[in-house]
Amino acid sequence: MSVTQSVGAVTLTDEQQSFVESIRDFARRECGTREQRDALTDNGREVHNRDVYGRLAELGWLGVSIPEAYGGSGGGAVDMCLLLEESARGQIPMGFFAVTMIVAGAYQRFGSAEQKQEILGGIVDGLLQSIAMSEPEAGSDVGNLSCRAERSNGGYVINGQKTWITGAHEADHILLVCRTNRGQNKHEGLSMISVPAGSDGLEVRGIDTMGGREVNDVFFTDCHVPVERLLGQEDQAWMQLMAGLNYERLIIAAQLLGVAQRAFDDALAYVKERKQFGRPIGSFQSLRHRLADLATEIETSRLLVYDVARRTDANPHQLLPREASMAKLKATETAKRMALEGMQMMGGYGYATEYDMERHVRTALASTIYGGTSEIQRDIIAKTLGL
Repeated sequence: MSVTQSVGAVTLTDEQQSFVESIRDFARRECGTREQRDALTDNGREVHNRDVYGRLAELGWLGVSIPEAYGGSGGGAVDMCLLLEESARGQIPMGFFAVTMIVAGAYQRFGSAEQKQEILGGIVDGLLQSIAMSEPEAGSDVGNLSCRAERSNGGYVINGQKTWITGAHEADHILLVCRTNRGQNKHEGLSMISVPAGSDGLEVRGIDTMGGREVNDVFFTDCHVPVERLLGQEDQAWMQLMAGLNYERLIIAAQLLGVAQRAFDDALAYVKERKQFGRPIGSFQSLRHRLADLATEIETSRLLVYDVARRTDANPHQLLPREASMAKLKATETAKRMALEGMQMMGGYGYATEYDMERHVRTALASTIYGGTSEIQRDIIAKTLGL
């Protein structure tokens, strides 16, 4: 099979190269100007546009890593990373695709045939998914959660609160991680339950953030769902969560890799045009060397992310706790550094909403918190070193 170079130094097949070019062409046509992006996102307050998302579904891209049996393309982690990176780089407003794919992974691994058809088939058609783990007293310490589901009338009655839940206000289903039992340790007795949007007793309230309308508080008050909505085995959610860490961290890493590259592209274009002291500011050594370092950091991140993706494709059941944590840590911290450096290079214009750099900063800063903070990733890596 012939190969080509596409995303940095990552080697792609001809089919993958064509896929990347198609995503870039779509981004240029649909959201290539600031005016287009503002119109699609309510001037940056929304991170997701359902009309654009629907067109992506029609193209078949949303099912890039969904099995063919459910209408997807049957691709792997590399293909998924390509879509995530290039859509972020092109600023396509599909902000809830990443969390939707995290949920998809859980259903692929543990769903019944009926659940897979409903959820995976729905994702291919453009339905959105959300996952609810964090609580006011359970963030990094997920095992400390207290939202509870009790057996009743052939199903579960759910009571409790979740917080910082991405996309819950747009999701068609919320995959709830809750407590169904009390075990000898806090990680026992957790279960995953799929709660359809609009269920009685389910309330979603948006949380205002500097990133726009993205996260929510979710309240469950005597919310009843049938027992068939249990995903996998009761009381085994912790192990089910651990089985999906490769994908979750890869998904976030690939998306932020795209953010880092876009911030770099914007900064580079600016320093080539902006003149001070009679010449472009990019000609000054301080900026030239800074950009050289940042280009190297982004390429290093890319190689790490796609190495983990290829290893995941080669052995989907192998856990890569160190490598996946490294990819998430490196990509998000690189994106944060790139965005902040880009803002510094652009001076006041980097801070102004007239330019995209301040949006890159907001996105990159948050990425080092959700999906496991940078501190948690470092702790996981340290444990694999015997520390």
